[in-house]
Amino acid sequence: MENKVLNYGVGTKVIMKKPHPCGTNLWEITRTGADIKIKCINCGRTVLIPRIEFNKKLKKIVEEEENKWKIRKN
Repeated sequence: MENKVLNYGVGTKVIMKKPHPCGTNLWEITRTGADIKIKCINCGRTVLIPRIEFNKKLKKIVEEEENKWKIRKN
């Protein structure tokens, strides 16, 4: 069994294997933890999925939040 390290967080856009009934398969992660909350980019519907199930249904990480890794210098 292959161990994958998946780097995603709040604000990351992902593509799931099956499309949403509205016609798109592009989602934005709005909450992480034991469960992952994702929001459909097209219609705005939110879905709460257990992390293990989310990792199985995840097809591709499209875009990570740009400001997450920037370090502020004051």
